[in-house]
Amino acid sequence: MSLIAARGLGLRRDGRSILENVNFSIEKGEIVTIVGPNGSGKSSLLRALIGAMEPDAGRVERMPGLRIGYVPQKLHIDPTLPLTVRRFLSLPRRWPRAALDAALAQAGTADLARRQMTDLSGGQFQRILLARALLGNPHLLILDEATQGLDQPGAASFYRQIEAVRAELGCAVLMVSHDLHVVMAASDRVLCLNGHVCCEGAPEVVADAPEYRALFGSGTQGALALYRHDHHHSHDHDHHHDHTHDHAGRDANP
Repeated sequence: MSLIAARGLGLRRDGRSILENVNFSIEKGEIVTIVGPNGSGKSSLLRALIGAMEPDAGRVERMPGLRIGYVPQKLHIDPTLPLTVRRFLSLPRRWPRAALDAALAQAGTADLARRQMTDLSGGQFQRILLARALLGNPHLLILDEATQGLDQPGAASFYRQIEAVRAELGCAVLMVSHDLHVVMAASDRVLCLNGHVCCEGAPEVVADAPEYRALFGSGTQGALALYRHDHHHSHDHDHHHDHTHDHAGRDANP
């Protein structure tokens, strides 16, 4: 059984269709990235999957006992509030010290336990949100544009951490992305959304799909093509291509 699945899912808001006839599922251990332009229904699909929005059509099926860890786009903390990382992780539910330390280690932030939340960099803050999502030992980790405020090296580093988490815990990962070629490099499958499922499949398949090119243009496709070249481990040492893009691909999937 899939961890979670949408069957003919339709969502409307204020009389306007947001999503129409979406069929989607995620299996144990998969990394799936959802891409699409602003307003394409990406975050709404996540909300429907976790039960925060009721479908107007179709249904969502969840594995019995499914545990979900959620990393939001951003979280505002009152800068005047003294709050250490370990204390933040214990809100609203207290966790044993060992569980907190394990989650911090899995998120690559074991050294930040005593730091003040307001002193963290953007990348550190996102990793603490990741640690918080890992506390319940989830079957499925959901990230909603979790690298939005990070630069490319920071985003690539964050996604390497996500891959390490998947390898260590065996959880599935579902993420909405705005940073296409870096995130796609780490994905088993990509879902391209624009009110409906435009195309779906392995990153290479989606990158070549006319529906994808129509939405994102040829510039992004160029970055994906360079990533794909690197992905297939070409050993043609006489061929030197754009090193900047090649480096981005390798950063995302070392």
